[in-house]
Amino acid sequence: MEPVGDLDSRQQALKPIQTKRSAGREVEGDGKKTKDIEEEEEPLSPAARIFHEPCFNVYVIAIAGCKTRINVDVVKANLGHTLLKHPRFSSLQVKDMKKDGEMKWVRTKVDLDKHVIVPTLHHTIDSPDKTVEDYISNLSKTSIEFSKPLWELHILNLKTSDAESIAVFRIHHSLGDGMSLMSLVLACSRQISNPEALPTLPVKKSSNPDPVNSGGIWWTIQLVWNTIVDVLMFVATALFLKDTVTPLSGGQEKGDGLGSRRFVYRTVSLDDIKLIKNGMKTTINDVVMGVSLAGLSRYLNRRYGEDKEDKGATEKKNNLPKNIRLRATLLMNIRPSPGIHAAAFLYHRVPNHTTMCFSNIIGPVEEIGFYGHPMVFLAPSVYGQPHGLMIHFQSYINKMTLVLSVKEEIVPDPHQLCNDLEESLKLIKDAVIAKGLVEENSTKST
Repeated sequence: MEPVGDLDSRQQALKPIQTKRSAGREVEGDGKKTKDIEEEEEPLSPAARIFHEPCFNVYVIAIAGCKTRINVDVVKANLGHTLLKHPRFSSLQVKDMKKDGEMKWVRTKVDLDKHVIVPTLHHTIDSPDKTVEDYISNLSKTSIEFSKPLWELHILNLKTSDAESIAVFRIHHSLGDGMSLMSLVLACSRQISNPEALPTLPVKKSSNPDPVNSGGIWWTIQLVWNTIVDVLMFVATALFLKDTVTPLSGGQEKGDGLGSRRFVYRTVSLDDIKLIKNGMKTTINDVVMGVSLAGLSRYLNRRYGEDKEDKGATEKKNNLPKNIRLRATLLMNIRPSPGIHAAAFLYHRVPNHTTMCFSNIIGPVEEIGFYGHPMVFLAPSVYGQPHGLMIHFQSYINKMTLVLSVKEEIVPDPHQLCNDLEESLKLIKDAVIAKGLVEENSTKST
């Protein structure tokens, strides 16, 4: 684990290109009056700078499966009217030498040929799914050059088991937090039934009254108590409280988050998750957390039993040690802080003391098209974080895609972990039906 003093050396490891401030021309009225203006520049926020730390150089990956082959020319023609309208996607990140090398955004002309990448793939490949998986895994071993805005779109016109083609967005996390980046990617799509309409996201309908008025003093006491506990747990985690060492531990102490990662995904029925939610009178987020816990328990039980002689018998027994502490952190944007080094310290220490990352994002409720190409699934994830495992859940229409981002040395069999998560969902659903908490034909309920 790196001491606090190493933060300065890690910060200086980043050496982006240097450019000079350029001037532009602004035309007013009938064009007779012009004036020189300086090109729009803005310093990077503390959060954006943290995502350039060598131990936290994070990229967002968004994998979209389409029902048809992707027309590259159509995609390029539309990117200029959508994605490039956002300043972050048409700006370089450079050093401001007048401010001691502080990073800043500088607008630039975008060459789409350097951002839209179409690899040559042979359609006679024996295992197209494995080819796509290997291609995306290789992306995790590299970073995007600072000579261009930090985003890329990889188009793989290769038929897989669940799509006719694959589009892969790779976006540096400094361009925005995960929610905003996914919203921006979805803004590049339209409803298939109404090509002029943006995707529709479900809105939570709360039937509960105002908790402050209904709960009174007891609700306030609970709120204060839970807040105090959360703050103390966060401080303890940053200082000394570590998770139990398990086969899923490791990788956090390494100085660079980049390395060989595998991205595997599995699509399950969102109706099954809603059935469990209704039967147990809880939330979808609670259900996916429960499925994750059950799946990880099955996976760890198998890993702990690997060294025993009769593996078939031990898998059916409880091989888990008692009192395991296994926690997940959430990657999220942080607001202006007292200093970049203090924030970087927390972002380095907290992942070191926890086991995994977790995320759950609500997706469109109707079929959408990526610049006219109907989408089958959407599977977002990240790489560059210190954790060896991240589990991400993404809903789309009546499906839920679970996505794993794993370091191969930590989780050598990610497809088996996917199987355990899927099997756990089935077991929980069967248990809910068996106990009579809900009828099986009510899976379409919301």
